[in-house]
Amino acid sequence: MTTPYQEALGSTLISRGVRERIILVAVTLAQHSDDETQESLDELARLIDTAGADEVGRVTQRREAPDSTFYIGKGKAEELRELCFALDADTVVFDNDLSPAQQFNLEKLLGRTALDRTAVILDIFAQNAHTLEGKAQVELALLRYRLPRIRKGAKAGLSQQGGGIGTRGPGETKLESDRRRIGERISRLDRELDELQKTRQEQRKGRERSGLGSVAIVGYTNAGKSSLLNRLTSAGVLVENRLFATLDPTTRRLALPGGEPVLLSDTVGFVRRLPHGLIEAFKSTLEVAVMSDLLVHVVDSSAVYPDGQIAAVREILSEIGADHVPELLVFNKADLDPDQAKRLVYENNGSVAFSALTGEGLDELLLVIGDRMRALTTVYELLIPYDRGDIVATVHREGEVVSIANEESAMRIRARLADASAGRLSEFLVVK
Repeated sequence: MTTPYQEALGSTLISRGVRERIILVAVTLAQHSDDETQESLDELARLIDTAGADEVGRVTQRREAPDSTFYIGKGKAEELRELCFALDADTVVFDNDLSPAQQFNLEKLLGRTALDRTAVILDIFAQNAHTLEGKAQVELALLRYRLPRIRKGAKAGLSQQGGGIGTRGPGETKLESDRRRIGERISRLDRELDELQKTRQEQRKGRERSGLGSVAIVGYTNAGKSSLLNRLTSAGVLVENRLFATLDPTTRRLALPGGEPVLLSDTVGFVRRLPHGLIEAFKSTLEVAVMSDLLVHVVDSSAVYPDGQIAAVREILSEIGADHVPELLVFNKADLDPDQAKRLVYENNGSVAFSALTGEGLDELLLVIGDRMRALTTVYELLIPYDRGDIVATVHREGEVVSIANEESAMRIRARLADASAGRLSEFLVVK
């Protein structure tokens, strides 16, 4: 018996058996260049490889606007059909998003499955979702993608009626039944994710009460975010040289060079044109970035077009409401192309280059994170009685002590503290 999660995966997943043979298709619209199209197709090729399929050919076309019927022109679509037969392709994957009607028309003409970039990304997320929340988020995105794509099947299916008490009379077609079931499942998943989000908010409130600063690692998929978290905190997060290897956020405590602790969190990787449905479904997970004090934006310095990856990440951060959070740009994999890493640091003032693999540059990275976090805090002066060693310990634990002076009846301590910590210690603050 299949679970609702498995049923949701069924209509979009690339086959899990023999690796499928895929032809990639892209339309270059007026506002884009041919180089941009090829770069995007190269990334799509990596995506389908991650999903478990092989590229066997490419088709591109320049148009002023997409064709409403096939996205590509009718003549190009017939040319694509001949190429599918010649290359024995199982599936065509468009780098552009297809409407349900375009997908249906293409499959009818080509005689094989037609998918778009969104379907491939959903497929990869489905493979890598392991936690209860991750699976629910992916299933929700898949169902929202599937719902408008459900279409009428064979005539026998159209006359299929529901049976049993409460279903007498006209009944409903199989098409209507499928849509109703998916709508009900979407509503149920929305409720489940709302409950999980409430739990996450309670956990976050607990962390806020601790007074610890929070740092979120963000970046393009496969830039090395999990590798950095592992290197700095021994978190033990899965690291693989593949896209979207980890989806679930991991938070660990990290002691900065000045001694002050912070909470360091990994986040799901981004990619160009990350499907809006996934962003919506993963919003509760991505809130770790929205609520953080500092974003460490990890960039693969060896990438062919790192600036494009930076722009894609910033676009998604803006979409989830995290563009107001201070950002520290850092360039990983400096060991692969040291010259390019140096150039990127030179062009991006205040950035840092490092290698999570070799550890090179990590000491400097920690110093810069510490400096940036201290810049976000305020230096407070406290007068603490000598018999309140517990308060002195709290100041050391939650902040950075700048100076200590012994007076007649109390210790005068100057320390950098987060506002939450200062609030809890308000009775010991020296008001100027």
